Amino acid sequence: MKIAAVHTHILDHPLDTAFESASMRFTRRQHVLVEIVCADGTTGWGECLGPARPNAAVVEAYAPRLIGRDPRDTEILWQELYNLFRDQGQRGLTVTALSGIDVALWDIKGKHFGVPVSVLLGGRVREKVRAYATGSFRRDGVDRVADNAAECAAHAEAGFHAVKIKIGFGVPEDLAVIRAVRDAIGPETRLMIDANHGYTVREAIELGQKAADYDIDWFEEPVIPEQLEAYREVRASQPIPVAGGETWHGRFGFREPLESGCIDIAQPDLCGTGGFTEMRRVADMAALRGVRLVPHVWGTAVQIAASLQWVAAQLPDPPRRDPVEPILEFDRTPNPFRQAIVTRPIEHENGIVVIPAGPGLGIEINRDALAEFAPKAS
Repeated sequence: MKIAAVHTHILDHPLDTAFESASMRFTRRQHVLVEIVCADGTTGWGECLGPARPNAAVVEAYAPRLIGRDPRDTEILWQELYNLFRDQGQRGLTVTALSGIDVALWDIKGKHFGVPVSVLLGGRVREKVRAYATGSFRRDGVDRVADNAAECAAHAEAGFHAVKIKIGFGVPEDLAVIRAVRDAIGPETRLMIDANHGYTVREAIELGQKAADYDIDWFEEPVIPEQLEAYREVRASQPIPVAGGETWHGRFGFREPLESGCIDIAQPDLCGTGGFTEMRRVADMAALRGVRLVPHVWGTAVQIAASLQWVAAQLPDPPRRDPVEPILEFDRTPNPFRQAIVTRPIEHENGIVVIPAGPGLGIEINRDALAEFAPKAS
């Protein structure tokens, strides 16, 4: 079994209404998929977290090293590709691009053996998972407090057990949003907050101390990811559990945050931290230290399917009679190609998502949608 070709597919669509987090502004949705084709016709699909065109360029730089190789050699290929650009950086695009490649290789491996990736990872612990709704960005031209409250109320009405909202725009305004959302969703729906590293240490501590009254499950990315001392200070100085890790790539990126006690909840992104191959190592590191793992998910149905395969095999930690089950981040922001690119959309029913049981990632790609959402010539 040999790799014959590597392709990238950029997806692009302008948004009718722009929205922003504390650190990014979105005027359009753009994602990049990785397609790896074998000589026998087997095709695997992956996705890269982060900017589409730069990721595509790095994938294409990796591609010559993959041609003619056995796609089942995931450990060997991972190390060779990582080492190829080691001198240019061990985080960022070199790893996010490698993540998309690795996911595609595991998709091929699952199809070759006729089993879901979750079986190759060690077995399916579960066939479905509870999802939480991610959204509540600051949208242009609307009242943020009322808009976030209405959006989250709709998520709760749709059956989601939990919602995550964006903060990091200033403590007084953020507290007003948190208060309104809690009132809108009631006491039973779980609530998480994500600052997208928009706060200073002092602001994060103040927000955490005041927001704790609203029963918050976790406080995500309170400060910039490089400030590990700041993470530790925030965790020690306010009562809400601290989460982070979508930008700590691979085992080397997670080592110090985990060893030094920066977080209560680790959030590696399968399509950013190094794919299935490296996600296993990060998960083992988190388990050694008793840190809960809740994967970050932000992408198309390809990433959702890959994350579901991971969650299917995620072992209870600790194993007990009534274990803490993993939950799936489920993006609810506008993205017309998110589900259009697969022949069978991955949707929730009353906040529950069924994990695909087909071989590999368990999905089939709709190539008409790839063409429809390809960037248009200007």
